[in-house]
Amino acid sequence: MLSRLLHPNSREFSSLDEREILSLAVAAEEEDGAIYAEIATKLRDTYPASAKVFEGMSAEEDGHRRRLLDLYVEKFGPRLVPIRREHVRGFLARKPVWLMETMTLEQVRQLAWEMEAGAASFYDAAAGRTTDVAVRKLLGDLAVEERGHANAADRLEAKALGPEERAAEKSEEHRQFVLTYVQPGLAGLMDGSVSTLAPVFAAAFATGDTWQTFLVGLAAAVGAGISMGFTEAASDDGKLTGRGSPLKRGLAAGVMTALGGLGHALPYLIHDFNTATAVAAVVVVIELWSIAYIQQRYMQTPFWRAALQVVLGGALVFAAGVLIGSA
Repeated sequence: MLSRLLHPNSREFSSLDEREILSLAVAAEEEDGAIYAEIATKLRDTYPASAKVFEGMSAEEDGHRRRLLDLYVEKFGPRLVPIRREHVRGFLARKPVWLMETMTLEQVRQLAWEMEAGAASFYDAAAGRTTDVAVRKLLGDLAVEERGHANAADRLEAKALGPEERAAEKSEEHRQFVLTYVQPGLAGLMDGSVSTLAPVFAAAFATGDTWQTFLVGLAAAVGAGISMGFTEAASDDGKLTGRGSPLKRGLAAGVMTALGGLGHALPYLIHDFNTATAVAAVVVVIELWSIAYIQQRYMQTPFWRAALQVVLGGALVFAAGVLIGSA
């Protein structure tokens, strides 16, 4: 039903003739080859060994395209039918390459294996729809080759990715993860957890009202999250520093800032003031120790040094909020 809404003029695969099937296969191979080539281009600077793998896969798809075209010209002449995947019901269109920028290296590789499996299924179905011996033979051969591409890709990967290249790519992927997500997320968590302590606990001790305190904490967390997210996204486009997409960094910083502030605001949904404050204090301790752990885990900061810095800073801000609220 959704396919019909998106492509009201699409056709059932079972209604295609041999000329249309071959034209569709040519278009599919061209698209897959272009996707692999674009992935190789995007990976070349950061993951050169993996880029070679996708260059090899692009060359394989181009070989299939040429064989399909040769047979098509022999059977039907030089003019292809203008038909693509999205014109046939039941076919899933490929993801736009620009969406792949959000995928990890392993996710991109997994996508490639899924593309090959889908191509093999297509050729199996297409071969079953044809009566021409030459067309059926080529489609059947391509189905077998597409299934073997997983092994071919493994061989290409083994050839291009030796132990040193694998270690270098793994290190680079970890570095990109830290730069794009961990650093801005950690900065946001620290800002949200520590900077909102004073207003939340000042409101708590000034009003003694849990609902009003929760509203202050909610406003402080959301406001800090929005501010931190925009600041991180606008501070660096990532092109020169290699820190990755500003949108990803901004989201990481903004979301973690808001979560850090909400952590000790949510307990004030409890109606009893003393219980809510005790729970909030426990949450603050958990937040601060979590920050210290993340610093030690990803930033190689000695745990006790990180704990001392974070806990001491948080304790001072907490004390300031309590003193101001009690004044």
